[in-house]
Amino acid sequence: MMFLGQVKYGLHNIQIGHLSIASSQVELVEDKSIDISIQNVSVIFKGTLNYGYTGAWGLGVDQSVDFEIDSSIDLQINTELTCDSGRVRANALDCYLSFHKLLLHLHGKREPGWMKHLFINFISFTLKLVLKGQVCKQINVITNIMADFVQKKAADFLSDTDTQVDISLAGPPVIKATYLESHHKGHVVYKNVSEDLSLPTFSSCLLGDSRMLYFWFSEQVLDSLAKAAFQEGRLMLSLTGDEFQAMLETQGLNTNQDIFQELFSGFPTSQAQVTVHCVKMPKISCQNQGVVVSSSVMVKFLVPHPGRQLFVACAFEEDIITTIQASYSKKKLFLSLLDFQIKPKTVSNLNESSESVQSFLRSMITTVGIPEVMSRLEVVLTAFMNSKGLDLFEIINPEIITRDGYLLLQMDFGFPEHLLMDFLQRLT
Repeated sequence: MMFLGQVKYGLHNIQIGHLSIASSQVELVEDKSIDISIQNVSVIFKGTLNYGYTGAWGLGVDQSVDFEIDSSIDLQINTELTCDSGRVRANALDCYLSFHKLLLHLHGKREPGWMKHLFINFISFTLKLVLKGQVCKQINVITNIMADFVQKKAADFLSDTDTQVDISLAGPPVIKATYLESHHKGHVVYKNVSEDLSLPTFSSCLLGDSRMLYFWFSEQVLDSLAKAAFQEGRLMLSLTGDEFQAMLETQGLNTNQDIFQELFSGFPTSQAQVTVHCVKMPKISCQNQGVVVSSSVMVKFLVPHPGRQLFVACAFEEDIITTIQASYSKKKLFLSLLDFQIKPKTVSNLNESSESVQSFLRSMITTVGIPEVMSRLEVVLTAFMNSKGLDLFEIINPEIITRDGYLLLQMDFGFPEHLLMDFLQRLT
Protein backbone atom coordinates (compact mmCIF):
# COMPACT_ATOMS: atom_id res chain seq x y z
CA MET A 1 0.00 0.00 0.00
CA MET A 2 1.52 3.27 -1.14
CA PHE A 3 0.47 5.41 1.85
CA LEU A 4 2.51 3.13 4.09
CA GLY A 5 5.55 3.09 1.79
CA GLN A 6 7.17 1.03 -0.95
CA VAL A 7 8.73 -2.43 -0.74
CA LYS A 8 11.30 -3.58 -3.27
CA TYR A 9 13.47 -6.69 -3.58
CA GLY A 10 15.66 -8.54 -6.01
CA LEU A 11 17.15 -12.04 -6.18
CA HIS A 12 20.74 -12.41 -7.38
CA ASN A 13 23.37 -15.15 -7.87
CA ILE A 14 20.70 -17.81 -7.96
CA GLN A 15 21.86 -21.43 -7.75
CA ILE A 16 19.62 -24.45 -8.22
CA GLY A 17 20.22 -27.69 -6.36
CA HIS A 18 18.63 -30.88 -5.06
CA LEU A 19 16.24 -31.15 -8.00
CA SER A 20 14.03 -34.22 -7.86
CA ILE A 21 10.84 -35.32 -9.60
CA ALA A 22 8.56 -37.80 -7.87
CA SER A 23 6.65 -38.84 -10.99
CA SER A 24 5.61 -37.69 -14.43
CA GLN A 25 3.16 -38.76 -17.11
CA VAL A 26 2.79 -37.92 -20.78
CA GLU A 27 -0.52 -38.40 -22.53
CA LEU A 28 -1.10 -37.93 -26.24
CA VAL A 29 -4.58 -36.55 -26.85
CA GLU A 30 -5.30 -37.53 -30.45
CA ASP A 31 -5.50 -34.63 -32.90
CA LYS A 32 -5.24 -32.14 -30.04
CA SER A 33 -2.33 -31.91 -27.62
CA ILE A 34 0.53 -33.43 -25.66
CA ASP A 35 -0.43 -33.37 -21.98
CA ILE A 36 2.46 -33.47 -19.53
CA SER A 37 1.88 -33.89 -15.82
CA ILE A 38 4.77 -33.65 -13.35
CA GLN A 39 4.18 -34.29 -9.64
CA ASN A 40 6.18 -33.14 -6.64
CA VAL A 41 9.03 -31.31 -8.28
CA SER A 42 11.28 -30.51 -5.33
CA VAL A 43 14.02 -27.95 -5.77
CA ILE A 44 16.11 -25.67 -3.58
CA PHE A 45 17.14 -22.21 -4.78
CA LYS A 46 20.05 -20.39 -3.13
CA GLY A 47 21.32 -16.86 -3.70
CA THR A 48 21.41 -13.31 -2.42
CA LEU A 49 18.34 -11.25 -1.57
CA ASN A 50 18.54 -7.47 -1.76
CA TYR A 51 15.43 -5.94 -0.23
CA GLY A 52 14.36 -2.59 1.09
CA TYR A 53 11.54 -0.50 2.43
CA THR A 54 10.97 3.21 1.86
CA GLY A 55 8.41 4.67 4.23
CA ALA A 56 5.97 7.47 3.57
CA TRP A 57 7.95 9.82 5.87
CA GLY A 58 11.34 9.11 4.34
CA LEU A 59 12.22 6.18 6.56
CA GLY A 60 14.39 3.76 4.55
CA VAL A 61 15.75 0.31 5.23
CA ASP A 62 18.03 -1.66 2.86
CA GLN A 63 19.34 -5.13 3.55
CA SER A 64 21.32 -7.81 1.69
CA VAL A 65 21.23 -11.36 3.01
CA ASP A 66 21.68 -14.89 1.68
CA PHE A 67 18.47 -16.75 1.08
CA GLU A 68 17.27 -20.28 0.49
CA ILE A 69 13.93 -21.27 -1.04
CA ASP A 70 12.64 -24.78 -0.45
CA SER A 71 9.84 -25.53 -2.89
CA SER A 72 7.64 -28.37 -4.05
CA ILE A 73 5.26 -27.96 -6.98
CA ASP A 74 3.02 -29.81 -9.41
CA LEU A 75 3.02 -28.84 -13.07
CA GLN A 76 0.42 -29.59 -15.72
CA ILE A 77 1.01 -28.33 -19.26
CA ASN A 78 -1.04 -29.16 -22.35
CA THR A 79 0.74 -28.30 -25.59
CA GLU A 80 -0.43 -28.29 -29.19
CA LEU A 81 1.99 -28.65 -32.11
CA THR A 82 1.65 -26.45 -35.17
CA CYS A 83 3.62 -25.65 -38.32
CA ASP A 84 5.09 -22.17 -38.80
CA SER A 85 7.21 -21.48 -41.88
CA GLY A 86 8.10 -25.15 -42.14
CA ARG A 87 9.12 -25.53 -38.49
CA VAL A 88 7.51 -27.16 -35.49
CA ARG A 89 5.98 -24.72 -33.04
CA ALA A 90 4.72 -25.57 -29.56
CA ASN A 91 1.88 -23.60 -28.05
CA ALA A 92 0.81 -24.14 -24.45
CA LEU A 93 -2.97 -24.37 -24.45
CA ASP A 94 -3.14 -24.74 -20.68
CA CYS A 95 -0.51 -24.43 -17.98
CA TYR A 96 -1.15 -24.99 -14.30
CA LEU A 97 1.35 -24.58 -11.48
CA SER A 98 0.36 -25.46 -7.93
CA PHE A 99 2.57 -25.20 -4.86
CA HIS A 100 2.72 -27.78 -2.13
CA LYS A 101 5.45 -25.83 -0.45
CA LEU A 102 7.40 -22.60 -0.87
CA LEU A 103 9.49 -21.73 2.17
CA LEU A 104 11.85 -18.76 2.17
CA HIS A 105 14.73 -18.83 4.65
CA LEU A 106 16.90 -15.76 5.22
CA HIS A 107 20.45 -16.07 6.56
CA GLY A 108 23.28 -13.73 7.46
CA LYS A 109 24.87 -12.17 10.47
CA ARG A 110 22.36 -9.37 10.80
CA GLU A 111 18.80 -10.45 11.32
CA PRO A 112 16.24 -8.18 9.67
CA GLY A 113 14.47 -7.85 13.01
CA TRP A 114 10.78 -7.13 13.19
CA MET A 115 10.61 -6.92 9.38
CA LYS A 116 11.68 -10.53 8.91
CA HIS A 117 8.26 -12.15 8.92
CA LEU A 118 6.76 -9.29 6.94
CA PHE A 119 9.27 -9.70 4.11
CA ILE A 120 9.18 -13.47 4.19
CA ASN A 121 5.42 -13.54 3.82
CA PHE A 122 5.32 -10.76 1.25
CA ILE A 123 8.14 -12.14 -0.92
CA SER A 124 6.79 -15.69 -0.71
CA PHE A 125 3.39 -14.50 -1.90
CA THR A 126 4.77 -12.47 -4.80
CA LEU A 127 7.18 -15.24 -5.79
CA LYS A 128 4.26 -17.61 -6.26
CA LEU A 129 2.56 -15.13 -8.58
CA VAL A 130 5.74 -14.48 -10.55
CA LEU A 131 6.67 -18.15 -10.83
CA LYS A 132 3.24 -19.18 -12.05
CA GLY A 133 3.47 -16.73 -14.94
CA GLN A 134 7.16 -17.08 -15.76
CA VAL A 135 7.51 -20.87 -15.52
CA CYS A 136 4.74 -21.49 -18.04
CA LYS A 137 6.06 -18.77 -20.32
CA GLN A 138 9.63 -20.07 -20.20
CA ILE A 139 8.56 -23.68 -20.79
CA ASN A 140 6.91 -22.51 -23.99
CA VAL A 141 10.03 -20.59 -25.05
CA ILE A 142 12.43 -23.44 -24.24
CA THR A 143 10.22 -25.99 -26.00
CA ASN A 144 10.37 -23.97 -29.21
CA ILE A 145 14.12 -23.44 -28.85
CA MET A 146 14.53 -27.21 -28.45
CA ALA A 147 12.34 -27.89 -31.52
CA ASP A 148 14.44 -25.47 -33.62
CA PHE A 149 17.65 -26.97 -32.25
CA VAL A 150 16.66 -30.54 -33.17
CA GLN A 151 15.45 -29.56 -36.64
CA LYS A 152 18.64 -27.62 -37.37
CA LYS A 153 20.74 -30.60 -36.23
CA ALA A 154 18.74 -32.89 -38.51
CA ALA A 155 19.18 -30.51 -41.47
CA ASP A 156 22.93 -30.32 -40.80
CA PHE A 157 23.16 -34.10 -40.72
CA LEU A 158 21.77 -34.25 -44.27
CA SER A 159 23.95 -31.42 -45.59
CA ASP A 160 27.43 -31.37 -47.08
CA THR A 161 29.16 -28.57 -49.03
CA ASP A 162 26.77 -27.49 -51.82
CA THR A 163 24.16 -30.16 -51.11
CA GLN A 164 21.38 -29.80 -48.55
CA VAL A 165 18.05 -31.48 -47.92
CA ASP A 166 15.01 -29.29 -47.25
CA ILE A 167 13.43 -30.97 -44.22
CA SER A 168 10.88 -28.25 -43.54
CA LEU A 169 7.47 -29.56 -42.58
CA ALA A 170 5.01 -30.39 -45.32
CA GLY A 171 2.17 -29.84 -42.84
CA PRO A 172 1.42 -29.68 -39.11
CA PRO A 173 2.69 -32.56 -36.96
CA VAL A 174 0.12 -35.27 -36.35
CA ILE A 175 -0.68 -36.36 -32.79
CA LYS A 176 -2.04 -39.88 -32.46
CA ALA A 177 -2.98 -41.80 -29.35
CA THR A 178 0.34 -43.68 -29.21
CA TYR A 179 2.82 -41.72 -31.34
CA LEU A 180 3.79 -38.43 -32.99
CA GLU A 181 4.15 -38.17 -36.75
CA SER A 182 5.73 -35.43 -38.88
CA HIS A 183 6.02 -35.17 -42.67
CA HIS A 184 9.02 -33.36 -44.19
CA LYS A 185 9.49 -32.21 -47.77
CA GLY A 186 12.80 -33.97 -48.44
CA HIS A 187 13.68 -31.81 -51.47
CA VAL A 188 17.37 -31.93 -52.30
CA VAL A 189 18.91 -28.48 -52.75
CA TYR A 190 22.08 -28.32 -54.85
CA LYS A 191 23.87 -24.98 -55.12
CA ASN A 192 20.77 -23.23 -53.78
CA VAL A 193 18.56 -24.75 -56.49
CA SER A 194 15.79 -26.98 -55.21
CA GLU A 195 14.34 -29.83 -57.20
CA ASP A 196 10.69 -29.84 -56.23
CA LEU A 197 9.27 -33.33 -56.53
CA SER A 198 5.73 -34.47 -56.00
CA LEU A 199 5.35 -35.89 -52.51
CA PRO A 200 4.82 -39.66 -52.50
CA THR A 201 1.92 -41.29 -50.74
CA PHE A 202 2.70 -42.20 -47.14
CA SER A 203 0.64 -44.07 -44.61
CA SER A 204 1.55 -44.74 -40.98
CA CYS A 205 0.43 -48.34 -41.47
CA LEU A 206 3.76 -48.82 -43.28
CA LEU A 207 5.51 -48.48 -39.91
CA GLY A 208 5.68 -50.87 -36.98
CA ASP A 209 5.11 -50.13 -33.32
CA SER A 210 8.02 -51.85 -31.59
CA ARG A 211 10.68 -49.13 -31.89
CA MET A 212 11.19 -45.63 -30.56
CA LEU A 213 12.04 -44.02 -33.88
CA TYR A 214 11.06 -44.58 -37.50
CA PHE A 215 12.43 -42.65 -40.49
CA TRP A 216 10.69 -43.13 -43.83
CA PHE A 217 12.51 -42.02 -47.00
CA SER A 218 10.97 -42.06 -50.44
CA GLU A 219 13.20 -43.38 -53.21
CA GLN A 220 13.02 -39.93 -54.84
CA VAL A 221 15.09 -38.49 -51.97
CA LEU A 222 17.81 -41.15 -52.39
CA ASP A 223 17.80 -40.68 -56.16
CA SER A 224 18.17 -36.90 -55.81
CA LEU A 225 21.09 -37.32 -53.40
CA ALA A 226 22.83 -39.58 -55.94
CA LYS A 227 22.20 -36.96 -58.61
CA ALA A 228 23.78 -34.25 -56.45
CA ALA A 229 26.81 -36.47 -55.74
CA PHE A 230 27.23 -36.99 -59.49
CA GLN A 231 26.98 -33.26 -60.19
CA GLU A 232 29.64 -32.54 -57.55
CA GLY A 233 32.01 -35.01 -59.24
CA ARG A 234 32.14 -37.35 -56.28
CA LEU A 235 31.36 -40.55 -58.14
CA MET A 236 34.84 -41.16 -59.40
CA LEU A 237 37.93 -43.07 -58.32
CA SER A 238 41.57 -42.62 -59.31
CA LEU A 239 44.32 -45.17 -58.66
CA THR A 240 47.99 -45.35 -59.57
CA GLY A 241 49.01 -48.33 -61.64
CA ASP A 242 50.74 -49.90 -58.64
CA GLU A 243 47.66 -49.38 -56.44
CA PHE A 244 45.52 -50.95 -59.13
CA GLN A 245 47.80 -54.00 -59.40
CA ALA A 246 47.98 -54.41 -55.61
CA MET A 247 44.19 -54.24 -55.37
CA LEU A 248 43.82 -57.01 -57.95
CA GLU A 249 46.38 -59.19 -56.22
CA THR A 250 44.66 -58.67 -52.85
CA GLN A 251 41.47 -60.06 -54.34
CA GLY A 252 43.37 -63.04 -55.78
CA LEU A 253 43.10 -62.01 -59.43
CA ASN A 254 45.95 -63.13 -61.65
CA THR A 255 47.81 -60.07 -62.94
CA ASN A 256 49.25 -61.61 -66.08
CA GLN A 257 52.05 -59.41 -67.39
CA ASP A 258 51.01 -59.82 -71.02
CA ILE A 259 47.54 -58.50 -70.19
CA PHE A 260 49.02 -55.53 -68.34
CA GLN A 261 51.29 -54.82 -71.29
CA GLU A 262 48.25 -54.60 -73.56
CA LEU A 263 46.13 -52.53 -71.14
CA PHE A 264 48.93 -50.00 -70.51
CA SER A 265 50.43 -50.04 -74.03
CA GLY A 266 53.71 -51.48 -72.79
CA PHE A 267 54.27 -48.87 -70.07
CA PRO A 268 55.20 -50.09 -66.56
CA THR A 269 52.38 -49.87 -64.00
CA SER A 270 54.46 -47.48 -61.89
CA GLN A 271 53.92 -44.82 -64.57
CA ALA A 272 50.26 -45.60 -65.26
CA GLN A 273 46.96 -44.52 -63.77
CA VAL A 274 43.45 -46.03 -63.67
CA THR A 275 40.29 -43.96 -63.33
CA VAL A 276 36.70 -45.07 -62.78
CA HIS A 277 33.75 -42.70 -63.07
CA CYS A 278 30.03 -42.61 -63.81
CA VAL A 279 29.30 -41.50 -67.36
CA LYS A 280 25.81 -40.29 -66.51
CA MET A 281 23.69 -39.80 -63.43
CA PRO A 282 23.01 -43.08 -61.63
CA LYS A 283 19.44 -44.12 -60.95
CA ILE A 284 18.35 -45.35 -57.51
CA SER A 285 15.16 -47.19 -56.74
CA CYS A 286 13.91 -49.14 -53.73
CA GLN A 287 12.47 -52.62 -54.03
CA ASN A 288 11.61 -55.36 -51.57
CA GLN A 289 14.91 -57.09 -52.39
CA GLY A 290 17.04 -54.03 -51.63
CA VAL A 291 18.27 -50.73 -53.06
CA VAL A 292 18.78 -51.01 -56.82
CA VAL A 293 21.51 -48.82 -58.33
CA SER A 294 21.71 -48.48 -62.13
CA SER A 295 24.79 -46.78 -63.53
CA SER A 296 26.99 -46.48 -66.62
CA VAL A 297 30.64 -46.80 -65.65
CA MET A 298 33.72 -45.86 -67.66
CA VAL A 299 37.14 -47.34 -66.81
CA LYS A 300 40.22 -45.72 -68.32
CA PHE A 301 43.82 -46.93 -68.33
CA LEU A 302 46.08 -43.90 -68.65
CA VAL A 303 49.78 -43.77 -69.51
CA PRO A 304 52.22 -40.85 -69.79
CA HIS A 305 52.64 -38.94 -73.03
CA PRO A 306 56.09 -37.70 -74.08
CA GLY A 307 54.86 -34.22 -73.15
CA ARG A 308 54.12 -35.58 -69.66
CA GLN A 309 50.36 -35.50 -70.21
CA LEU A 310 48.39 -38.69 -69.72
CA PHE A 311 46.57 -40.23 -72.64
CA VAL A 312 44.09 -43.10 -72.77
CA ALA A 313 45.77 -46.37 -73.61
CA CYS A 314 42.56 -48.36 -73.17
CA ALA A 315 39.00 -47.64 -72.04
CA PHE A 316 35.74 -49.52 -71.72
CA GLU A 317 32.20 -48.67 -70.64
CA GLU A 318 29.60 -50.94 -69.07
CA ASP A 319 26.07 -50.64 -67.75
CA ILE A 320 25.92 -52.08 -64.23
CA ILE A 321 22.83 -52.79 -62.14
CA THR A 322 23.43 -53.78 -58.52
CA THR A 323 21.00 -54.71 -55.74
CA ILE A 324 22.36 -53.76 -52.32
CA GLN A 325 21.19 -54.28 -48.76
CA ALA A 326 22.51 -51.91 -46.09
CA SER A 327 22.93 -52.49 -42.36
CA TYR A 328 24.38 -50.55 -39.42
CA SER A 329 26.29 -52.19 -36.58
CA LYS A 330 29.01 -51.17 -34.11
CA LYS A 331 28.83 -47.59 -35.42
CA LYS A 332 29.66 -48.64 -38.99
CA LEU A 333 27.66 -48.90 -42.19
CA PHE A 334 27.82 -52.19 -44.08
CA LEU A 335 26.76 -52.80 -47.70
CA SER A 336 25.96 -56.30 -48.92
CA LEU A 337 25.79 -57.14 -52.62
CA LEU A 338 22.70 -59.27 -53.29
CA ASP A 339 22.68 -59.32 -57.09
CA PHE A 340 24.25 -57.64 -60.12
CA GLN A 341 23.90 -57.44 -63.89
CA ILE A 342 26.59 -56.24 -66.29
CA LYS A 343 26.07 -55.22 -69.90
CA PRO A 344 29.24 -54.32 -71.91
CA LYS A 345 28.82 -51.23 -74.10
CA THR A 346 31.99 -49.92 -75.71
CA VAL A 347 35.70 -50.75 -75.78
CA SER A 348 38.34 -48.43 -77.23
CA ASN A 349 42.02 -48.86 -78.14
CA LEU A 350 41.86 -52.55 -77.41
CA ASN A 351 42.31 -55.50 -79.70
CA GLU A 352 38.81 -56.97 -79.59
CA SER A 353 40.17 -60.33 -80.72
CA SER A 354 42.09 -60.60 -77.45
CA GLU A 355 39.74 -62.93 -75.63
CA SER A 356 42.08 -63.19 -72.65
CA VAL A 357 41.95 -59.43 -72.07
CA GLN A 358 38.15 -59.38 -72.47
CA SER A 359 37.82 -62.19 -69.96
CA PHE A 360 40.21 -60.41 -67.58
CA LEU A 361 38.12 -57.20 -67.71
CA ARG A 362 34.90 -59.10 -66.97
CA SER A 363 36.51 -60.84 -64.00
CA MET A 364 37.99 -57.56 -62.82
CA ILE A 365 34.57 -55.89 -62.68
CA THR A 366 32.77 -58.74 -60.94
CA THR A 367 35.52 -59.95 -58.62
CA VAL A 368 37.28 -56.70 -57.77
CA GLY A 369 35.53 -53.63 -59.17
CA ILE A 370 32.07 -53.84 -57.59
CA PRO A 371 33.27 -55.15 -54.16
CA GLU A 372 36.02 -52.49 -54.04
CA VAL A 373 33.61 -49.64 -54.81
CA MET A 374 31.16 -50.88 -52.17
CA SER A 375 33.96 -51.22 -49.61
CA ARG A 376 35.11 -47.66 -50.25
CA LEU A 377 31.52 -46.39 -50.05
CA GLU A 378 31.16 -48.05 -46.63
CA VAL A 379 34.20 -46.16 -45.36
CA VAL A 380 33.22 -42.81 -46.90
CA LEU A 381 29.58 -42.92 -45.77
CA THR A 382 30.52 -44.07 -42.25
CA ALA A 383 33.07 -41.24 -41.97
CA PHE A 384 30.47 -38.74 -43.20
CA MET A 385 27.86 -39.89 -40.68
CA ASN A 386 30.38 -39.83 -37.84
CA SER A 387 31.47 -36.32 -38.84
CA LYS A 388 27.85 -35.34 -38.11
CA GLY A 389 28.01 -36.98 -34.67
CA LEU A 390 26.05 -40.17 -35.37
CA ASP A 391 28.66 -42.26 -33.54
CA LEU A 392 27.90 -40.28 -30.36
CA PHE A 393 24.37 -41.68 -30.24
CA GLU A 394 23.59 -45.02 -28.66
CA ILE A 395 21.72 -46.63 -31.54
CA ILE A 396 20.06 -49.86 -30.43
CA ASN A 397 19.00 -52.67 -32.78
CA PRO A 398 18.87 -50.55 -35.95
CA GLU A 399 17.28 -52.00 -39.08
CA ILE A 400 17.38 -50.68 -42.63
CA ILE A 401 14.40 -52.05 -44.55
CA THR A 402 13.63 -51.52 -48.21
CA ARG A 403 10.22 -51.82 -49.79
CA ASP A 404 8.87 -50.91 -53.20
CA GLY A 405 9.29 -47.14 -53.47
CA TYR A 406 10.74 -46.36 -50.04
CA LEU A 407 13.41 -47.07 -47.43
CA LEU A 408 12.66 -47.40 -43.72
CA LEU A 409 15.02 -46.92 -40.77
CA GLN A 410 13.81 -48.19 -37.42
CA MET A 411 15.68 -48.12 -34.13
CA ASP A 412 15.78 -47.46 -30.43
CA PHE A 413 18.32 -44.92 -29.27
CA GLY A 414 19.90 -43.09 -26.36
CA PHE A 415 20.14 -39.28 -26.45
CA PRO A 416 23.84 -38.21 -26.28
CA GLU A 417 24.88 -36.05 -23.35
CA HIS A 418 26.97 -33.77 -25.59
CA LEU A 419 23.88 -32.66 -27.51
CA LEU A 420 22.05 -31.87 -24.29
CA MET A 421 25.02 -29.81 -23.11
CA ASP A 422 25.20 -28.07 -26.48
CA PHE A 423 21.52 -27.18 -26.19
CA LEU A 424 21.84 -25.91 -22.62
CA GLN A 425 24.80 -23.72 -23.59
CA ARG A 426 22.66 -22.06 -26.25
CA LEU A 427 20.18 -21.07 -23.55
CA THR A 428 22.82 -19.16 -21.58
